[in-house]
Amino acid sequence: MGFPADDEGTAMAEAPETAEAQDTGKAARPWPQRIGAITLFVEDLATTKSFYAEVFKLPLVFEDDVSAVFKFENTLINLLHVSEAPELIHPATVASAESGARLQFTIQVDDVDSMCAELSRRGVDLLNGPMDRPWGVRTACFRDPAGHIWEIAHEI
Repeated sequence: MGFPADDEGTAMAEAPETAEAQDTGKAARPWPQRIGAITLFVEDLATTKSFYAEVFKLPLVFEDDVSAVFKFENTLINLLHVSEAPELIHPATVASAESGARLQFTIQVDDVDSMCAELSRRGVDLLNGPMDRPWGVRTACFRDPAGHIWEIAHEI
C-alpha cells in the first residue's frame, strides 16, 4: 500500500491504527506528535551536566543527586546517572558508553560551519564534518561526555 501525497506530491506516512481499533472496530486514537522527554544514561553526571550547560546553553529545570534535566525547546533532556537506569528499563540491560553509538540526535541549524566554529570555541571536538551529504544536507557530529552523538545539520 502506498502513502498518500501531500500538496507538493511528497509521499506521507499514514498514522497506524492500534491493534485494538482493528480488532474491535473502535476508532483509533491519533499517535502523539511530540517527544516530551529523552533520558540519557550518564556515568559522570557532573561533567555531562556541565557540558550541556556550557555547550548547549540550555536552562536547567530540575536537579537532584542522580539527575539533571535541561529544557531543549519543547523537549526535556534528562541526564540520569547510570546507576538509576536499570530500574527504568528492566528487564532490558544498560549498555556501557564503550559499547558504541546506537543513536544520533540531530539539531537543525541555519549554518553548520558557523555552529562548528562556535562549538570549537566552547571546547567541543568534532567527530566529523562539516561535510555535504549526498541527500542534500550539510552536517557535522560531536559526542557528549557520556558518549551520545549529536549532529548539527542544515539543508544545502
